[in-house]
Amino acid sequence: MEAKKKFNTRAFISTGMLLSFIGLPFSGYMNHILGFEGLTVRRHIWMSVHNMLGILFLIFTLYHIILNRKAIINNLKKVQGTILSREALYAASLILFFVTLLVLHAVHIR
Repeated sequence: MEAKKKFNTRAFISTGMLLSFIGLPFSGYMNHILGFEGLTVRRHIWMSVHNMLGILFLIFTLYHIILNRKAIINNLKKVQGTILSREALYAASLILFFVTLLVLHAVHIR
């Protein structure tokens, strides 16, 4: 007899995180396109999909952090003396650039 395989929690969490992450930009884009229609049933559906994917992504991410806390703590101990690494500076700059671009798109500065 073949032994029953144990449920792989890490694979489940990682897959859930990946699938919700992939769905978020698509549902956000659809919501953006349908935003010009007002609050229709179709837009409400896409808003609901986007909100649920965001909640699921957050839940899966929190569980991912819990499952990988030892590795995260070890990495934090390695960079404990570093004030701001080059990678962190690049990541923060990239995020700031895209958030600013999005805000300027919404505000339409003249």
